[in-house]
Amino acid sequence: MDDLAKVERIEGFRQLCRERGLALTPQRRAILLAVLDLDDHPTADRVHAALARRRVRVSRATVFRTLESFARMGIIAKTCHPGSAVRYDRRTDRHHHLVCLSCDRVIDISDARLDALPVPDTRPFGFVVSDFKVQLRGICKECREQEDKT
Repeated sequence: MDDLAKVERIEGFRQLCRERGLALTPQRRAILLAVLDLDDHPTADRVHAALARRRVRVSRATVFRTLESFARMGIIAKTCHPGSAVRYDRRTDRHHHLVCLSCDRVIDISDARLDALPVPDTRPFGFVVSDFKVQLRGICKECREQEDKT
């Protein structure tokens, strides 16, 4: 993500904090910047490690709580991958994911055909759909190439 986009996201977050009566603490700002810098759908542990490398002192529990609150606020998105730790996505726009079953890598994919998929009628379950993402699972190029070498 380029610097201008980061500045815009931080400013949007600052405004949202103001509207909700929250302080934009140095820890919140550092955690958001770490997620924006990590383009691979990081786990909370990976965000915590990135902060430690930057010598930002914040507890692991604070990182977990803050990422969850960011997701609830819509600042970032939560990406679930069965059998793996929760991942966080800096992209909040409509997009979908390719998930590697070998290395757990999550790759963004945008495709209008996926966006246009009809949502099934969930009323019989009493469920109201607010959004959807398609997750295509398989083996990524790097893992396939690694398998070919062995």
